[in-house]
Amino acid sequence: MGTGYRGLAALLREAIQRGDYTEGSTLPKQGEIAAEHGVNINTVRQAVRLLESEGLVTPVRRRGTVVRPRVAMRRLGADRYAKSKWKSGLVAFAADREATGRAWAPDDQINDVRLTKADAETSDALGLTPGAPVYERARLVKEAHVPTHTLTSYYRPEDVEGTPLVDSKTGPAGRGGGFAILTGRGLEPDTITETVHARMPTPDETQVLRLPAGEPVMVLHRTTFTAGGRPIEFARGVHAASRFTWSYTFKIPD
Repeated sequence: MGTGYRGLAALLREAIQRGDYTEGSTLPKQGEIAAEHGVNINTVRQAVRLLESEGLVTPVRRRGTVVRPRVAMRRLGADRYAKSKWKSGLVAFAADREATGRAWAPDDQINDVRLTKADAETSDALGLTPGAPVYERARLVKEAHVPTHTLTSYYRPEDVEGTPLVDSKTGPAGRGGGFAILTGRGLEPDTITETVHARMPTPDETQVLRLPAGEPVMVLHRTTFTAGGRPIEFARGVHAASRFTWSYTFKIPD
């Protein structure tokens, strides 16, 4: 194997995968790596940038090059929305954590709520006129202080006015989250349509989610309906691609 930056990156990659550098640990200083492998500092920088683009490491200010988690969180499919979960007080992001055996706390999610105008996508999903007023509830979800995804939900004002859904306090909007609150308003969620696609992040998304160079995002669109077919929530989620696996179990239709 050569001593160019690709060869050096391969050696460092193998060391990370072997467990020589554990999750959350820092690689040696670039000067130390250069000395150990007999290469110049520019070769080390290029090798580290390559590993960063692969999502294996990320630069952290005042710490150095940190090894990223290798085990993705399991994002449940239909099971994350089971009525038994939110009716007993569990919120969806916490259901994902528990299914993966990971700890969670209410302040892993923060909210930013405002009254705004529906864009074309939101108005189409909720059956409104473009520009109609909607409540926007934007959440940033973290694990161990590292952002995993954003989720922004939109509601008709008459459905959520005066409820904890429009309270911008930190954490989930009460026990069971938004679905439990909608149920209390006589708008029990019954059916969900989700679409998922991948793309490269915007600069703002890269900053908010602290994404390494080259990492894509998984974008979720979710529309929730009552049993009568009334849309009661439209949500957009932007997920760091390396942080989740997407799992769906379903009965095969006839």
